[in-house]
Amino acid sequence: MSELKIGRRLRSEYLKDGLFLVLGITLYLLKLWVRRTPTIPLLQGPEEDNLKGSNPSPENDSSKNTESPKSHQKPLDWREFRASLYIQELAINAVSDTQKQEGTCFGPEALPLKWAHPISAPENGCVLVATEKLDGVHTFERKVIFLLRSGNRHPQEGPFGVVINRPLGKKIIDMKPTNVDLATTFADCSLHFGGPLEASMFLLKTGAGSGLPRFEEVIPGVCFGARNSLEEASALVNKGVLKSHDFRFFVGYAGWQLDQLREEIESGYWYVASCSANLIFAGSQTSSSESLWVEILQLMGGQYSELSRKPKQDI
Repeated sequence: MSELKIGRRLRSEYLKDGLFLVLGITLYLLKLWVRRTPTIPLLQGPEEDNLKGSNPSPENDSSKNTESPKSHQKPLDWREFRASLYIQELAINAVSDTQKQEGTCFGPEALPLKWAHPISAPENGCVLVATEKLDGVHTFERKVIFLLRSGNRHPQEGPFGVVINRPLGKKIIDMKPTNVDLATTFADCSLHFGGPLEASMFLLKTGAGSGLPRFEEVIPGVCFGARNSLEEASALVNKGVLKSHDFRFFVGYAGWQLDQLREEIESGYWYVASCSANLIFAGSQTSSSESLWVEILQLMGGQYSELSRKPKQDI
């Protein structure tokens, strides 16, 4: 395929995603305006009270206690909001023509605890899911890579990430580390294969709304660091700010040159997806390296779910 055709296809995909997001947001806001339901307020808490210009009365407080639990959920970040739109679109497409003609109203879909859906291009915090074309390639066969940087913001560097579903079955203490922090604070942490390139990294689960300035946030609640930030990480554990089990340590990482990953995706070696943060750490804890690969594909649905049930191809 020529570079011109590839460029046209990529522009078409980006335009489609942008149009889908704009239409979804417009539909969501329109439905809120039409329905004018008090159980899904546009603002909650002090901000809403300030706009009303008065403090809540006891009567208002008692009415709030009868609201649906959905109104007390935490605000969605942009990834969760996009996932909610995607799930809503699937629900709309799944209904019958009769329901559409009757004007069935579709409100915003509540996100499940775990979710995943395909996206058109790599971004920070997405996952790369190996396709059947990588069956037989031991390093990446049925692997899931958490992309720490997509390379879009820093043109001088290529994308890189870590494999999150290949535990090594060893603890850090088993490797007899010379680094004091690894030998003490993180001695009982398990090790995972991160990729074929030589460098060690760790993921850090920080929780929602608790940013740590010394570590780079990949998605809300998940940061990453390297050997040069081990001392700061150990200090946070010793102070009780974090716990050692909030960390996942990886031996090696996966990286690509600027256009290499894009070419591999276009050649059908990787599916690109966005997923919930709890799946990132679930893959590090499982004893079966393939189970996370299956779970994400099934959550993506459709043709991806079908692939998860296919036997490996011997190459």
